[in-house]
Formats: sequence, C-alpha cells, structure tokens
Amino acid sequence: MDKLDQFLQRAEALLEQVEAILPAVHVIEPDWQASIAYRWQRGNGRGALQPVYHPHKIKLADLQDINEQKEKVVRNTRQFVNRKPANNVLLTGARGTGKSSLVKAVLSEFSGQGLRLIEIGKDALSDLPEIIELIDTRSERFILFCDDLSFNDAEPGYQALKAVLDGSVVALSDNLLIYATSNRRHLMPEYMQENLATKYAGDEVHPAEVVEEKISLSERFGMWISFYPFTQDEYLAVAAYWVEQLGLLPFTDDARREALQWALGRGSRSGRVAWQFAKDWCGRQ
Repeated sequence: MDKLDQFLQRAEALLEQVEAILPAVHVIEPDWQASIAYRWQRGNGRGALQPVYHPHKIKLADLQDINEQKEKVVRNTRQFVNRKPANNVLLTGARGTGKSSLVKAVLSEFSGQGLRLIEIGKDALSDLPEIIELIDTRSERFILFCDDLSFNDAEPGYQALKAVLDGSVVALSDNLLIYATSNRRHLMPEYMQENLATKYAGDEVHPAEVVEEKISLSERFGMWISFYPFTQDEYLAVAAYWVEQLGLLPFTDDARREALQWALGRGSRSGRVAWQFAKDWCGRQ
C-alpha cells in the first residue's frame, strides 16, 4: 500500500509538471442563444459556461413583503441594463426571506432587455478573470450570481473575489455586476476573541486588524440589502398569496391555523416556509 501511495504521489507531481508546460487552454465560447442563465463549471482543467435550459422563473409580483428591498435591487438593475452607473450588490439576512428569489426575479424582469445571469460557486471564484475575458466584448449585460456565499478562514475564493471587486489589475467589465447572497453580513465567521482585540482611544473605536480584514470584502460591494425575519402577519399574508395562486383557494381559518402549525414545526416564519406550506395545503385540498 505504501508503494502504491508513493507511485500516486509521483504520478500527481509529474502531471502537475506536464500541465505547467502545456499551452493554456482557451475557454470555450458558449451558445449565447441557448438560455438567459448560465452556470460556470470546471472540468478537465478548464472552465466553461453551461446553459441552464430550464431556469427558475419567478415574477417580482410573487415576492411579498420585501417591497423596499425589491425597489432598491430593481432600480440598480435597471440602471445597469440602461448602461448607467450601478453597484455590485450584497443581499444578506434571514434565510428563506427571498434573497435568491429576488435575483432570479430581476433576471425574468430584464432578460428581454439583454440581461443574462451567470451562476458561480465560491470554489470557482479564482476563475473570475477568465469569465471577465469571455464576456468582455458581448453586448448583453451580465449578473454574476454567487448564492449563499460565505468563507472560512484562508479560502482562496475570498482573496480572488476581493481582488476583482476592487484592487486587482483585472477590472470588472462594464457589462458585468456581481450579486451575492449570504446569511453573514461580512461573509466570514466572527469570533469573540477578535472583538476583544478592539482598542479604544477616548471616544474612538479601532477594530482589530483581523476584524478590519473581514469587513473589507463586504465593504467592496457598493450596495448592501438587508432581509429580516417575517412577522406572523407577514408570514400569513405570503401563505395566503400562494394558496390563492397555486390552488385558487380562499385562505380560510383552517388554512390559517395549519399555516401557523406548519411554521411552528419548521421553527421559522419566512417566504420559503409559506411557499412550502401552500404547496402542501393545496395538494391536500
């Protein structure tokens, strides 16, 4: 077994040396007419944009009780589509409140005006320069979508995203914005000992260097949009909306009681939980 391990290690080292001297493989041009949404995938040593043939389509009107957040994201996206200045956006807050759905909804709203979406996982963020080069000469407007983004210490994607957002010699294309969602405001875990290292000089607060480093990534997003847990009334309003949409049914007292029990069992009141309840309720009716 030890000899096999040694052989595999030597084979891996040899492959790395061969890859280093091979000419760079250009990214394959995707079929831009195939879809309005694409997913960046890496395999065989190179990345490619794979069309999403059946993207999740959701209307802005379907997103209830997040009107302020909708207004800000729609306004920013409209500016971008109209080739006016616009910001990269970080959507943070409670789970299930519509962060990802809002990004999908603006794609549905503006796809007819040339908006396209590229979904990328955090493990592929080091490929951002390749994506920028690939779309640089395209006439479409692209949102690079990073869903449920968070980093542990020293992950390579953290530095790659930070550099591209602000600080790298590789600038974002004029036709590209980054929209990211996260449950963490600063995208990285925060520890008590880091806050204890904060210093005070009179009335001034000087955060520890490690805290400053963690904040520095989220600060490079020009727009922060916060989402909050739903109140009971907000949750019931969303549940009623989806019951009426899915089953064309009135939201009766029985449905109301069942919706509250459903939320209690899930330990959460959110748009996602309301949607899941409505599917179960309408299916049973």
